[in-house]
Amino acid sequence: MRARFGLRSLALGYLFVLLVVPVGMVFYRAFEHGFAAAWDAVTTPDALHALQLTLLMVVVAVPLNTIFGIAAALLIVRKRFRGKAVVEALIDVPFAVSPVVVGLALILVYGRTGWLGDWLSQNGIRVIFSTPGMILATIFVSLPFVVREVAPVLREIGTEQEEAARTLGASPWQTFSRITLPAIRWGVGYGVVLTTARAVGEFGAVSVVSGRLAGQTETLTLFVQDHFERFDLAGAYAASVVLAAIALSTVAVMTLLQRRRRTA
Repeated sequence: MRARFGLRSLALGYLFVLLVVPVGMVFYRAFEHGFAAAWDAVTTPDALHALQLTLLMVVVAVPLNTIFGIAAALLIVRKRFRGKAVVEALIDVPFAVSPVVVGLALILVYGRTGWLGDWLSQNGIRVIFSTPGMILATIFVSLPFVVREVAPVLREIGTEQEEAARTLGASPWQTFSRITLPAIRWGVGYGVVLTTARAVGEFGAVSVVSGRLAGQTETLTLFVQDHFERFDLAGAYAASVVLAAIALSTVAVMTLLQRRRRTA
């Protein structure tokens, strides 16, 4: 009992020091001058634009990565083909590569002196230091989550029900929409939540490809750093609270999904 209590206390203390105290201090510093001051800091035109741009990253990246993740998981689990190990390794690249390196790689491909830079410039398309480049960076860093959540579920449910549906004359789309998708919905839900959290909190790759222009190419994470470096602590802490609230909402959704899955 003493050993169990000691381990539990150690784990809780560790989490308290690393998570609760820092996040609590952010909330305290954000509201130490009152709610009105914090509200004014996050309702400036630059702050609202940063929030809108962050949400745009989510709106574009999450659906695309969800569609890709489901398709890739089906390909990896249900099909046999040469190079499967290579495909799985490529999907995991965003886990292994620094986001800063991702940003630099995008510049090498889509920048003015990059592989596609001349063609893009001639056609009036600007990717780097604009919203499209930021979207590409966000998609890249949040790519693997849906795949890695859905693939184990597909392996667990097997193929018996899908084969039975095909035997009864169901089309591939009917089999997917009525059999496969309902069976993997919890995995898809987890993947979507994790992808959303990653897209909202992305900093490194977006920082490299955005140009960090206030009111133009600045997401909420970049807004926090910019205002902290300019000693606008009220704006930095207030924007951090918004990011923390989104993160806590993500945790709440994950917890809700886990409870519903257990009771389903």
